Amino acid sequence: MSVNDVDMIIQDALFLVIRLAAPPLLVSLVVGLAISIFQTVTSIQEQTLTSIPKIILTFVTIILLGNWMATSLTDYINGLWGNLSLYIR
Repeated sequence: MSVNDVDMIIQDALFLVIRLAAPPLLVSLVVGLAISIFQTVTSIQEQTLTSIPKIILTFVTIILLGNWMATSLTDYINGLWGNLSLYIR
Protein backbone atom coordinates (compact mmCIF):
# COMPACT_ATOMS: atom_id res chain seq x y z
CA MET A 1 0.00 0.00 0.00
CA SER A 2 1.49 3.28 -1.05
CA VAL A 3 1.15 6.70 0.47
CA ASN A 4 -1.09 7.71 -2.43
CA ASP A 5 -3.52 4.89 -1.59
CA VAL A 6 -3.72 5.98 2.03
CA ASP A 7 -4.13 9.58 0.95
CA MET A 8 -6.99 8.63 -1.38
CA ILE A 9 -8.75 6.56 1.32
CA ILE A 10 -8.51 9.41 3.82
CA GLN A 11 -9.63 11.98 1.25
CA ASP A 12 -12.66 9.88 0.28
CA ALA A 13 -13.54 9.27 3.94
CA LEU A 14 -13.37 12.96 4.83
CA PHE A 15 -15.43 13.92 1.79
CA LEU A 16 -18.02 11.30 2.80
CA VAL A 17 -18.17 12.71 6.34
CA ILE A 18 -18.72 16.21 4.96
CA ARG A 19 -21.44 15.00 2.58
CA LEU A 20 -23.25 13.08 5.32
CA ALA A 21 -23.00 15.79 7.96
CA ALA A 22 -23.92 18.72 5.71
CA PRO A 23 -27.73 18.30 5.47
CA PRO A 24 -28.46 18.14 9.24
CA LEU A 25 -25.97 20.93 9.92
CA LEU A 26 -27.43 23.17 7.22
CA VAL A 27 -30.98 22.59 8.51
CA SER A 28 -29.85 23.44 12.02
CA LEU A 29 -28.07 26.56 10.75
CA VAL A 30 -31.05 27.82 8.76
CA VAL A 31 -33.54 27.15 11.57
CA GLY A 32 -31.27 28.79 14.15
CA LEU A 33 -30.79 31.83 11.94
CA ALA A 34 -34.52 32.19 11.24
CA ILE A 35 -35.43 31.89 14.91
CA SER A 36 -32.67 34.31 15.91
CA ILE A 37 -34.00 36.87 13.44
CA PHE A 38 -37.51 36.28 14.81
CA GLN A 39 -36.23 36.76 18.38
CA THR A 40 -34.45 39.97 17.42
CA VAL A 41 -37.51 41.40 15.70
CA THR A 42 -39.89 40.51 18.56
CA SER A 43 -37.41 41.10 21.42
CA ILE A 44 -38.07 37.63 22.84
CA GLN A 45 -35.01 36.27 24.65
CA GLU A 46 -36.00 32.68 25.36
CA GLN A 47 -33.21 30.10 24.98
CA THR A 48 -35.47 27.10 24.49
CA LEU A 49 -37.11 28.80 21.53
CA THR A 50 -34.02 28.13 19.43
CA SER A 51 -32.93 24.75 20.74
CA ILE A 52 -36.19 22.79 20.57
CA PRO A 53 -37.01 23.48 16.88
CA LYS A 54 -33.38 22.89 15.89
CA ILE A 55 -33.34 19.51 17.63
CA ILE A 56 -36.69 18.45 16.18
CA LEU A 57 -35.87 19.51 12.61
CA THR A 58 -32.40 17.98 12.79
CA PHE A 59 -33.92 14.64 13.84
CA VAL A 60 -36.52 14.91 11.07
CA THR A 61 -33.74 15.56 8.57
CA ILE A 62 -31.80 12.54 9.80
CA ILE A 63 -34.95 10.39 9.64
CA LEU A 64 -35.74 11.54 6.09
CA LEU A 65 -32.17 11.22 4.81
CA GLY A 66 -31.12 8.27 6.98
CA ASN A 67 -31.52 5.73 4.19
CA TRP A 68 -29.32 7.78 1.85
CA MET A 69 -26.74 8.28 4.62
CA ALA A 70 -26.62 4.58 5.47
CA THR A 71 -26.42 3.60 1.80
CA SER A 72 -23.55 6.03 1.17
CA LEU A 73 -21.67 4.73 4.20
CA THR A 74 -22.17 1.06 3.33
CA ASP A 75 -21.14 1.71 -0.28
CA TYR A 76 -17.91 3.29 0.94
CA ILE A 77 -17.20 0.42 3.34
CA ASN A 78 -18.01 -2.17 0.65
CA GLY A 79 -15.65 -0.36 -1.70
CA LEU A 80 -12.88 -0.54 0.89
CA TRP A 81 -13.50 -4.23 1.54
CA GLY A 82 -13.76 -4.96 -2.18
CA ASN A 83 -10.39 -3.37 -2.87
CA LEU A 84 -8.68 -4.81 0.19
CA SER A 85 -6.58 -7.16 -1.92
CA LEU A 86 -5.20 -4.14 -3.79
CA TYR A 87 -4.25 -2.39 -0.55
CA ILE A 88 -2.48 -5.37 1.01
CA ARG A 89 0.75 -5.90 -0.91
